[in-house]
Amino acid sequence: MEVLRSIWLFIQNQVLGMKWLNEVIGNGLNALGVDITSRWGGSIEFFIYDVIKIMVLLTFLIFMISYIQSYFPPERTKRILGRFHGVGANCIAALLGTVTPFCSCSSIPLFIGFTSAGLPLGVTFSFLISSPMVDLGSLVLLMSIFGWKVAIVYVVLGLVIAVIGGTMIEKLHLENEVEEFIRKGKNVDIPQEELTVKNRMSFAWEQVVTTAKKVAPYVLVGVGIGAFIHNWIPEEFIVKLLGTGNPFGVVIATIAGVPMYADIFGTIPIAEALLAKGAQLGVVLSFMMGVTTLSLPSIIMLRKAAKPKLLGIFIAICTIGIIVVGYFFNAIAPAII
Repeated sequence: MEVLRSIWLFIQNQVLGMKWLNEVIGNGLNALGVDITSRWGGSIEFFIYDVIKIMVLLTFLIFMISYIQSYFPPERTKRILGRFHGVGANCIAALLGTVTPFCSCSSIPLFIGFTSAGLPLGVTFSFLISSPMVDLGSLVLLMSIFGWKVAIVYVVLGLVIAVIGGTMIEKLHLENEVEEFIRKGKNVDIPQEELTVKNRMSFAWEQVVTTAKKVAPYVLVGVGIGAFIHNWIPEEFIVKLLGTGNPFGVVIATIAGVPMYADIFGTIPIAEALLAKGAQLGVVLSFMMGVTTLSLPSIIMLRKAAKPKLLGIFIAICTIGIIVVGYFFNAIAPAII
């Protein structure tokens, strides 16, 4: 058992976390005369290390996920979802959301297509909630920072929010709250060409290049904010605002994430810096969920498809779910960190 634990710690720290890279960068900066113990030197080290680490993981994860995703084009996904009914359909939709693009804005066009195709509204909302909040990339990235226990609980609870949220929307019978152009939209089934392994690899690499170009600015901004928090904001301030002394830390973090627009890759360095400064685990994860699920740009896009009542219910369900998850993580943090 001890051997397996040692192997896992090596994978988490050296393969996923790339701690060796941090040492290499630190030694390189020291050789160049940069004092990495100073604020500026520490910020430079944090920035270079996190940008390289995240972009390497991003490349690998997007390639693997896109290869899997090549087996689930929209038409096939729609057919799979159409075979299930009730809560089972919501569960399948939430699971399929884990192999879709990384941000909510990328998922909304698929949501509109599925709704136009006549899939139950609750099922499409389970997909919409799950897609940005919980993906295979988030599982690996969270493992690299917080460990496998936190990562698995995060993913499970994210899926639970997606299933419960979609089920509640289904039970409320809000089909008339979808904009008319979607309800009256026509959907045409297009025969899907069977791809070869070479085609799938080519598709996966194209997705890597496209997504990397789109995500890179947010990664740079996220790492920059993380470096600032890590080296310039006093630990006492973070602890007072987001630590155990503030019972409203989870609520503050969830609301603070709304104006931002980023995916899991952009939020990880901020979350890492906040946790290192003394923020509670639940606060950090609520912030990540708030950014990826309730970002203002995605809400504005969703408003084009959903009327105010449906949009408000969606926001309320996600917000309450994220806050509950945040406090739950705070309660169980000592047992899983």
